[in-house]
Amino acid sequence: MNRRKFVKQAGVGATAVATASVAAPAIAQSMPEVKWRLTSSFPKSLDTLYGGAELFAKIIGEMSDNKFQIRVFAAGEIVPGLQVADAVQNATVEMGQTAAYYYFGKDPSFVFETGLPFSMNQRQYLAWLTHGGGSALVNEFYKQYGITSFPFGGTGCQMGGWFRKEINSLDDLKGLKFRVGGFAGLILTNLGVVPQQIAGGDIYPALEKGTIDACEWVGPYDDEKLGFNKVAKYYYYPGWWEGASVGSMYVNSKAMESIPVGYRKMIEAASGLVTSWMVPKYDAGNPAALKRLVAGGAVLKPFPRPVLEACFDAAYKYYDEVSAKNAGFKKIYDSLKEFRADQNLWFRVAENTFDNFNFSMSARGR
Repeated sequence: MNRRKFVKQAGVGATAVATASVAAPAIAQSMPEVKWRLTSSFPKSLDTLYGGAELFAKIIGEMSDNKFQIRVFAAGEIVPGLQVADAVQNATVEMGQTAAYYYFGKDPSFVFETGLPFSMNQRQYLAWLTHGGGSALVNEFYKQYGITSFPFGGTGCQMGGWFRKEINSLDDLKGLKFRVGGFAGLILTNLGVVPQQIAGGDIYPALEKGTIDACEWVGPYDDEKLGFNKVAKYYYYPGWWEGASVGSMYVNSKAMESIPVGYRKMIEAASGLVTSWMVPKYDAGNPAALKRLVAGGAVLKPFPRPVLEACFDAAYKYYDEVSAKNAGFKKIYDSLKEFRADQNLWFRVAENTFDNFNFSMSARGR
């Protein structure tokens, strides 16, 4: 595919046009050949998450006339899915696709690039990262780990997960062995849940064997592929811990500094292109997958409001506790909290009013 045609069709405005200019044939011929390895936190079976990394490598290759080649490896091929940050930090690989909140054990501030539970929706969160100073604050935090990061894809609001038993009250959470990603587990611990952090490819066998009682992953499109409905029938919503979920493209900072500025801009532009591809892909695929799951016997249920309210209260109490002890966390949290207040005010005025009206008319068959 012609690079200029590809970037023009991608429709990313001025950034894409600038990138197209950087990648013009005369310039590309003068650029050095670079070969990098990219390790992913996700298995190949997930054509949207892992597929995003493959698309990223393809875009970079086309932009650079294959002068900048990136080879993609699935979780477990170089390092396990939950060790991507270490692999990038230690320069085992030059870059890695992951979810930042997997590494909350190093520092709770890792949660911010993925999405703080009960904070904002996908559009609001991307607005904070790209125009509200969020990414700058996150990358300032990452300096101590020798990592430079770019927002990379996203899922939209996730589902609450698959449960073997119904959740009717807070008492039903006590002692529940629940596979839940990252930071949310710390919040749920205060409500009696026993959180389990397990990489995507390992969740199904754990649920099947009874090692865990429930699990969450992303949403209908991916959950159907992983087969959770075969071993647990209650499918709860919403996944409040990821009302927005943003992926990360980690790059070893020294490796980043070693390549031409044009290649760095390609990484930035290609990450944006993957984001603009991935979020709509989930939105397009989830409805049909949800219909198939329900037709196959999945029981769709909302979390009871008292459960959601208790989780919300526990979350914001925990954020205050962490902020009191961790100045770095507080700095990023204060920025996000201020941005959230204005975003929610705005979305209540137009977006929410339009959505609620439109949904009500659709429910009436209109």
